[in-house]
Amino acid sequence: MKNLKFLLLFFISFNAFAQREPNLARYKTIDEKLKVWLKYSTSLLDAEDYSRLIPTADKGILLSKNNNAYLSRFYLQKGLAYEFTNNQYQKALINYEQAWKYAHKVKHLKNETTILMRLNYVYYSVQDTVKSKSLATYIEQVLDTTKSNYTKAILNGSLAEYYQNNAQYETFIGYQLKAISYKKLLKKDKVNEENIGISYLQIGSAYTKMKQYNKAIEYLNEAKPYVKNSPYVSAFLCNYYLQSFVPLKNIDSITKYYKLIHIYPSKKDSLFLNLSFANRSMSEYYANERKPDIAYFYAEKAIRFGQKSNDGDMIMEANTIMGRVLYEKGEYKKAIETLKKASKNALHYDKESFVMINKKLSQSYAALGQWKEAYYYNEIYSKNNDEMMAQSAKQSIATAEARYQNQTKQQKIKNLSTENDIKNIQIKEVKQQRIFLISGIALVCIIGLLLMKQSQNRKKTNLKLQALNQELDEANKIKTRFFSILNHDLRSPISNLIHFLHLQKENPELIDEETASRMQHKITTGAENLLSSMEDILLWSKGQMENFKPQPKKTTVNDLFDETEKHFSNIENIEILFENPENIILETDENYLKTIIRNLTGNAIKALDKTPNAKIVWKAWKENQKNYLSITDNGPGGTQEKFKALYNDSEVIGIKSGLGLHLIRDLAAAINCKIEVCSKPNAGATFTIIFNA
Repeated sequence: MKNLKFLLLFFISFNAFAQREPNLARYKTIDEKLKVWLKYSTSLLDAEDYSRLIPTADKGILLSKNNNAYLSRFYLQKGLAYEFTNNQYQKALINYEQAWKYAHKVKHLKNETTILMRLNYVYYSVQDTVKSKSLATYIEQVLDTTKSNYTKAILNGSLAEYYQNNAQYETFIGYQLKAISYKKLLKKDKVNEENIGISYLQIGSAYTKMKQYNKAIEYLNEAKPYVKNSPYVSAFLCNYYLQSFVPLKNIDSITKYYKLIHIYPSKKDSLFLNLSFANRSMSEYYANERKPDIAYFYAEKAIRFGQKSNDGDMIMEANTIMGRVLYEKGEYKKAIETLKKASKNALHYDKESFVMINKKLSQSYAALGQWKEAYYYNEIYSKNNDEMMAQSAKQSIATAEARYQNQTKQQKIKNLSTENDIKNIQIKEVKQQRIFLISGIALVCIIGLLLMKQSQNRKKTNLKLQALNQELDEANKIKTRFFSILNHDLRSPISNLIHFLHLQKENPELIDEETASRMQHKITTGAENLLSSMEDILLWSKGQMENFKPQPKKTTVNDLFDETEKHFSNIENIEILFENPENIILETDENYLKTIIRNLTGNAIKALDKTPNAKIVWKAWKENQKNYLSITDNGPGGTQEKFKALYNDSEVIGIKSGLGLHLIRDLAAAINCKIEVCSKPNAGATFTIIFNA
């Protein structure tokens, strides 16, 4: 039996049930419709519902139009349906070739791989040797370029089938072993495991053809663990064991595997095929043992089951063994009749069987004395047998030549081995040097990274120190400002208070009762005002220590003037006037502005120390959407150089002067004010505070 169709079908998985036909009207786009329809047609293929699959694939082809990827799939399914429906190879072939054309256009390798596998089998089935050879050449080109293990697994198997079909068994075995090696690289699942077992089984069959029966059994043993979970394949495995044990005349093994075939459940067609195969082997065994009656019993069963399987190859093999048994029984006419039935397609299925049939026909006609017919069939037998012997001789010569070439190559390999060892040592040394070099570079890189990290950490630390230094500098500036505020705002009132006390203590005779009472009142009022001012300043200072920033709010100028008047109420010989006809209200920090006003007032009082009819005037007004405050005195005045500290940050004023101008400048800037001075010698001075809108 040259080929078993089941061995080529296991790359397609089958399920039990098909889906319901989908309503394509529910789907909007053509892509959605194609996906749904392909899924439906695949379910029909899985369920082996080929009669429904053919029109379904036709509809899919119409839907696909210019979509080559889907066209290749639907043509493939249609081809499979025809092939598996009573072996309609010609119709299957037309669809497979269309499928191949479209799969090749879109470079869909997986789909093309399946198509090439089926084409290889169908070309053999229809005996198209030209296309079969051309296809084998193309498959070899694909194998040279592809990197897909799946494609290599399947197409090496297909090439193996091609060489098996041409009785080139050793080449077949080489490709089949390659196929097995790639199958073992694929995902482990039931189907792939069975395919590996099937490949080993086919190699066993090839060794049987070459009459190397023990070698055949060796590969059948390799197949057994891969197909143990598949009763369907295991039944065929038992038949191949029978085919190997019959020539070895091992009756125990023959009986064992013949019985096993009957216990494996299988599909109906494969069941009849396996039973026909098994009974043919049993008939052959008993024919070899010169027990024609028992051989006839099994041959008759082989024909009966072969006809039920509807497999031409199997029917031919059954009739061949029956013809031989009838000849052995001396029933020459029946033998001729049976052998002629077998000869119709024998050359198509198996040349070895064809040779056997013609030999027995020639012998049967000779036994009947019909020498002309005997000579005719003997000529056919001799011609084909010579061709088989020549092919066998070619294979033997090719094998011998290959062995010689292998021996020569082995000698060359030995000669090169020493050179390779030296080169390997050199390569090892170079690799070690490379490792040391890479390690050194890596170490330098690590050190560099550590230094870079250290530098970054140092920069971060420096930035933190700079920030802390800035905070310390700002704290020192704040402290200086508060000392200046305390100096200016408290020094003058305390000085006046001390002056009154000294006067009262040292020259009491100069003070009459009325003056003493007035001075006592002024001292009391001054001390109270001083206490209030100190409390006000200290509370404000405490609140501003951490963050010396203005806190603007609505501030009434009249309140500022009232507090200033109270603060300087103990000043004698100087008239202080306040003018605010528009009752102006400012949006500013009250404490900042109080400090500025007290400092400017204190400076004016100092300037009027020796001025007769001394006078200070505070004014508030609004002009051009801006608010203004000004203080004017009628003192000695001075040049702009005298007031340089208001504008120049680097100008130094002595401690005795209390850093007043610096303080006024900084506080004014903080509340977004500008101070201008207008002063001339002997003409007094005017300081104007301008509030920006």
